[in-house]
Amino acid sequence: MGTGERCRFGILTASDRASSGEYEDLSGPAIEDFLKNSLSSPWEIVRKLVSDEKAIIENTLIDLVENEKCSIILTTGGTGPAIRDVTPEATISVCEKILPGFGEQMRSISLKYVPTAILSRQTAGIRGETLIVNLPGSPRSINEILTEIFPAIPYCVDLIGGPYITTKSEVLDSFRPPHARRE
Repeated sequence: MGTGERCRFGILTASDRASSGEYEDLSGPAIEDFLKNSLSSPWEIVRKLVSDEKAIIENTLIDLVENEKCSIILTTGGTGPAIRDVTPEATISVCEKILPGFGEQMRSISLKYVPTAILSRQTAGIRGETLIVNLPGSPRSINEILTEIFPAIPYCVDLIGGPYITTKSEVLDSFRPPHARRE
């Protein structure tokens, strides 16, 4: 895919309470706000809100990849140790490759703020030409984590055949090795 091609982001919120209308989804909009503030290349969003059911999460991830043609899916919620927290299991089951460095880094970032970060099970993986990243459910944590991990995401998307993503340098710089940069 080339420079200037629109990147489709899937934002998947996994939450029993938000999907039932018990409370408003604040995490999905927090991801969208981060993208609005950070991206300089063309992009669009496909948003999904589902319950904490492994099969539903799996089917929604597959739909976002295969039918919605998302290059990146950012999930939020369902990454803790509670019985209904199954987003990592759903992600792992639909991915061909797992990228454990994302989960390691996300926990490391969160540990600067809360000792309970060690309970988080966030992960990331690749299905086809799509990167899937599990984020926590807290809007504050989402911003803290995305600010630090997002610089690696555009190059990862390059490597799996996705669109060329650029960021606003005054907000954050995406990293690419010198041989991979385009002007």
